[in-house]
Amino acid sequence: METKEILKKVRRIEIKTRRLSDHIFSGEYHTSFKGKGMSFAEVRQYQYGDDIRAIDWNVTARYNEPFVKVFEEERELTLMLMVDISGSQDFGSTDDFKRDVVTEIAATLAFSATTNNDKIGLILFSDQIELFIPPKKGKSHILRIIRELIQFQPKSNKTNISQAFEYLSKVLKKKAIVFVLSDFMTKDYEKILRIAAKRHDITGIKVTDQRENDLNNVGYVLMQDAETGESLYVNTGDAQLRKAYRDHYQDLEDYFTKTFTRSGAGIIKTGTHESYVKKLLAYFKAR
Repeated sequence: METKEILKKVRRIEIKTRRLSDHIFSGEYHTSFKGKGMSFAEVRQYQYGDDIRAIDWNVTARYNEPFVKVFEEERELTLMLMVDISGSQDFGSTDDFKRDVVTEIAATLAFSATTNNDKIGLILFSDQIELFIPPKKGKSHILRIIRELIQFQPKSNKTNISQAFEYLSKVLKKKAIVFVLSDFMTKDYEKILRIAAKRHDITGIKVTDQRENDLNNVGYVLMQDAETGESLYVNTGDAQLRKAYRDHYQDLEDYFTKTFTRSGAGIIKTGTHESYVKKLLAYFKAR
């Protein structure tokens, strides 16, 4: 993709996702993810209904009328986007590939966070850490993240979610809001997720395509594994084969749901054929 085309795509995504974050998500995001605590802001005259435990007795004695302390939320948080860019993300049976939807969701979350003055960082992973952008603030920083999501070419097509969580624990020592965006077509990340979820507020966003959970009966077809590159002819007319395919997909689906739920992490599931906006809103409201 040429530089001019990349910039155009970045601009399109910025316009779409910024509109969503400004008008829909920023308030929901702020409500869903709390700051680190409360800090003293000011004192003001007592009003009917104020908690008497908030009375500042020194100021009250000085002015001979009741004043209360006002506290505000210490808002600054860190949002870390962990994005799977393995080979399976470059699949889609609709107008959008899974990677396109993941990019839009990540951009929407990033703009929602920056509206609330939070820092945003990015980890791109396959079966290795492909790119790490430390958390920072600012529009130019967000645009760089979007640009990398669009154009970055991974060294590997395979997936290792466990390794990505291990890296997260190394680079982020303080609590952060973490969104993991992937199709989660792998297992063996339960133990490290449970450890990471004790420190961070983690949400898994599973982005899939409706054609992935079943095989249509269309006879013999040449299929290629997007992560290993292996190709073979498959007889989709074989009922047992189609059942084994569905069972394998359901097994991965159940593993994702149970693993994230048991660790105390959040879950969002969306498809390339669905509105991720509704799914995000429902999740924020449920929190």
